Amino acid sequence: MSHAVESSTTTAPRALEPPRVDPALAGAFDSAVVSTMQSLSVPGVIARVDTPTGSWSTAHGVADLRSGRPIDAGDHVRIGSVTKTMVATVLLQLSDEGLIRLDDPVSRIRDDVPNGDAITVRMLLDMTSGLYSYTEDSYFGEAMDRTPQRVWTSDELLRIAWAHGPDFPPGARFRYSNTNTVLAAALAEQVTGRSWRDLVGERVIRPLGLAQTTVPEPGDHLLPSPSARGYLYGTNASAQVSVQRPADEVTAIRNGTVLPTDVSELDPTWIDAAGAVVSTVSDVADYITALVRGGLSSPATQSERVASIADVTPFDTVNYGLGWQGFGHLVGHDGAIPGYQTFAGHDPKSGVTIVVVCTVRDGPAGGRPANTIARAFADRLGISGS
Repeated sequence: MSHAVESSTTTAPRALEPPRVDPALAGAFDSAVVSTMQSLSVPGVIARVDTPTGSWSTAHGVADLRSGRPIDAGDHVRIGSVTKTMVATVLLQLSDEGLIRLDDPVSRIRDDVPNGDAITVRMLLDMTSGLYSYTEDSYFGEAMDRTPQRVWTSDELLRIAWAHGPDFPPGARFRYSNTNTVLAAALAEQVTGRSWRDLVGERVIRPLGLAQTTVPEPGDHLLPSPSARGYLYGTNASAQVSVQRPADEVTAIRNGTVLPTDVSELDPTWIDAAGAVVSTVSDVADYITALVRGGLSSPATQSERVASIADVTPFDTVNYGLGWQGFGHLVGHDGAIPGYQTFAGHDPKSGVTIVVVCTVRDGPAGGRPANTIARAFADRLGISGS
């Protein structure tokens, strides 16, 4: 089932509506969405592209496989690791205020971190701390399957990471780890006496007027209405081993005889500050544009953040900086959690913003759908860095 909309419905006079992109370009965008949905078995996609000369958006597929309700551009979704950019922004603001120093060891704030005397706050933000990612623990995936609405504390998550020991010496190399952001948020809580949820709300969400963006409280596993359900092929435990399903199951999924599991109501404390935020595509587009243009940081901090990623690398090359990453000419972050996969990026030179949300994290044979779609958009616009 497909439901496509060129732009969000509005009651404003037509003269105030943003201009539409060229029809040929819109057709190419739409084709990229449809082909990716088919190849990666994606139940629903919401996508938006803003350019200086026009805007385009679409909502394809269903929000709920059980009811068949068409997905809508205004549906709420979990945006996963795009949350990391918000938490990093809070840490950088606290650095500007002198409450945290990026090059201080984390042991100055918290004394139980393995290698804490050698790990700096900066290493948490740029993913070079070497700390093991608690989400890779096999017990963790099994626990999520057994008790999806379990409420986790950040200390529980960190203890799972500490039990494994570090992956490598601090600063030796890059390795993406959810532990880094959970710990960074815990440090912010300790120096401010406020929860990371309140800090993100006060310092990021409300200043930008993101009325459809929320940070769920522990135990709040329901999405605001309206919302799109999120799906997973296999189980959390099996996905930790491999996201690729057996060949016969892939065929059955593509034939529609095997449906994915609805994981919309996993309590978001499992991902905590590394990915718990709920939003809409419109809010995410406004947010990522403001973030990259410098609307949330001091000029000096923004310059440092920009310098933390290489100027331009190909879209699929790891180019990670201070809590954000580069995808070709775009700067932002992607997100991948059970049920949802998100891409959010803004190119400060061309003024292009791309946001894509898919209601499944991985295709049954592998592949991240939102990144695949965003890459196709960026290729068509000449900003993928390839």
